[in-house]
Amino acid sequence: MNTSPYLLPLLLLLPLLASCDDTKVYVVYLRHNDDGGKKTFDEIEESHLSYLFSVKKLEDGARSSLLYSYKHSINGFAALLTAEEAAQLSDMEEVVRVIPSHEREYSLHTTRSWEFAGLDEELKPKQMDREDLLFRSQYGKDVIVGMMDSGVWPESESFNDRGMGPIPVSWKGICQTGHSFKLSHCNRKLIGARYYLKGYEARYGPLNTTNDSRSPRDMDGHGTHTASTVGGQGVPNASSLGGFSRGTAFGGAPSARLAIYKVCWPIPSKGKENGNTCLFEDMLAAFDDAIQDGVHILSISIGSSSPLDYTQDDLALGALQAVKHNILVVCSGGNEGPTQSTVVNTAPWILTVAASSIDRAFVAPVQLGNGNKVKGQSVAPYKLPKRKMYQLVYAGDVVNADVPKTYIAGQCLPGSLSPQKAKGKIVFCLRGNGTRVGKGMEVKRAGGIGYILGNSPANGAELTVDAHVLPATAVTSDDAIKILKYINSSKTSTAYIYPGRTVLQIKPAPSMAAFSSRGPNAISPGILKPDIAAPGLNILAAWTEGNSPTKIEGDHRRVKYNLLSGTSMACPHVAAAAALLKAIHPDWSSSAIKSALITTAGVVNNAGTIITDASGKQADPFQFGSGHFRPEKAADPGLVYDASYADYILFLCNHSALKSNTTFNCPKSTPSVQNLNYPSFSFPDINSKVTAKRTVTNVGGKGSVYFASVEPPLGITVKVSPPVLHFNRVGEKRSFELTVEGNERMQKGVYSFGWLTWSDGIHTVRSPIAVSMK
Repeated sequence: MNTSPYLLPLLLLLPLLASCDDTKVYVVYLRHNDDGGKKTFDEIEESHLSYLFSVKKLEDGARSSLLYSYKHSINGFAALLTAEEAAQLSDMEEVVRVIPSHEREYSLHTTRSWEFAGLDEELKPKQMDREDLLFRSQYGKDVIVGMMDSGVWPESESFNDRGMGPIPVSWKGICQTGHSFKLSHCNRKLIGARYYLKGYEARYGPLNTTNDSRSPRDMDGHGTHTASTVGGQGVPNASSLGGFSRGTAFGGAPSARLAIYKVCWPIPSKGKENGNTCLFEDMLAAFDDAIQDGVHILSISIGSSSPLDYTQDDLALGALQAVKHNILVVCSGGNEGPTQSTVVNTAPWILTVAASSIDRAFVAPVQLGNGNKVKGQSVAPYKLPKRKMYQLVYAGDVVNADVPKTYIAGQCLPGSLSPQKAKGKIVFCLRGNGTRVGKGMEVKRAGGIGYILGNSPANGAELTVDAHVLPATAVTSDDAIKILKYINSSKTSTAYIYPGRTVLQIKPAPSMAAFSSRGPNAISPGILKPDIAAPGLNILAAWTEGNSPTKIEGDHRRVKYNLLSGTSMACPHVAAAAALLKAIHPDWSSSAIKSALITTAGVVNNAGTIITDASGKQADPFQFGSGHFRPEKAADPGLVYDASYADYILFLCNHSALKSNTTFNCPKSTPSVQNLNYPSFSFPDINSKVTAKRTVTNVGGKGSVYFASVEPPLGITVKVSPPVLHFNRVGEKRSFELTVEGNERMQKGVYSFGWLTWSDGIHTVRSPIAVSMK
């Protein structure tokens, strides 16, 4: 295999921690040997074992300690080592770096959305305009999307392969069998499936097979949901529990092929509703296989809970190897909003997705005893026994005697409510600690007859719906305050919860989800993140029949489709759009596809105004990146900002941790971070005039002339040189410089936003600009 002069940046790794003698998993990275790919897999594995033989006393111990031998795009292995053995390996000349696993945890970031995005799969081909994206892409035909997640429920009707042709000859993957997963579970839709358990079991011990399956089978639900969002076949009359959101469920690229890489597993002693874990060494093995298998797109709704430096972000290191092989990696941005600088998966070679709403609501109002009616939303499949007013109580007033009367008392945490005080009443609970569905379970346990969930100010007007286990509805933070005031002003307050119903064409939409993590980019402020927004609030998709819709152990209900929220749901929307573009433009690089999606996104909602946040305030690029994705526009972007693997290596050469790493072969002179050919602009902490250089490639028509227009950030002067770009042919490149200069009177450390737009009268190529003064 040929190697770049800029050695593989798997050297960006953590300092070796040698503090204990217990064995744990380490990943050992080796220099690439330029053998032209002549070594067999067995030879590579034996080579890796030779390193273990040199530090282990017994040969059997060396063989049993080897968990993974990465054999395709990465030269390295994962093994159980003591700190002393790891230190010995790190001193060897051929070893680039040794990194301990388990220092950071990764987890999953957890219908109508495609029609809202402008893709309506229910149209028959003869009804379609021949310029329609779905028609042109043949519904994503033969594009292979790899899903790195919690597996798949193969029996779901969303994964039937009716009407699909033979598996592409380029596919080199396998259908790995295991408990309750047979070869026959793969088909022409689910063309491959693998699972990765060695790192998980090295940490937690043998998998509890009552909680999950030792196979690619999804016993969580998340993986099935994301996979069907990308490439599910059309399934008529699908709905969530209770019949909500009924219609035809389909993925964005229904003719794409799906390859499943199960890397996420339940955490022992924790309920599935509280999340899961995805270990680095397992994910790295999945990256290694996916690259070799021949996937075109990787959809990864996984991330750390907080931003990680590139020297520590293992997911980013695996993604970089995928991008080296021209695989576009799409990742969720995280669910830690609305706090600033919480967006994760911030590496510029990753397409990072934020979550927004669609134009659908599940209206379930609350009638209060004082005559006021409060708006609410719910997909609880139950209604109150009688159409009458029930006593309404605040959770903090009906807790057990041993529960401190703090604000947490009102959050309906497990075991907190008194059955004597709550029985037969509607209980009003506040969001905060604990899960939304878990609060409803607590109300039911205490004998409550209904449940109202009030948003905190941070959640604003965003209403996330759940399949609650009793009649329930969720209300905005403003309405939560109204309900609390009513309860406190009345000796006996009463309420009635109306059953939920599905309402379409809600305005304004989209709006940004409060939970969606926000910029600025805490790792590289000069790269604007997130990149783009897509539907992630209350999304209907396929579900496992091995878990309940709430994931709570005591909930024994089973569904085929479920509503879920998170940037996890937004990520596969963009991955599907990328698959459609790949089908139309198979020769485009992964960066070109990313650029096309970013520069054609929109910032106007269906009410004709700028997209807002959950509180109704105008949103900005630190929430939605370049805007809400528009797949139809992305198919013909006009110009693209392309970038190569070598460009990303040069970008990393500006990283301070790399400069001190003498084994990394960076050139003496490296371009500024600002000059990475990225389709957006971020200028943090400027104190004078700053210039960024970009190069655009013409992918539109011949003889195109593009004119620049600028909406400058408030208080910032922006100049573009040259302001006009002439293109004689398709594929031609032109460079320009964008210069920003601040005003000394501007508030320091506060970002303002603007836009650069290139237009030839047909195409609009739009990039956000973020600037702050030092």
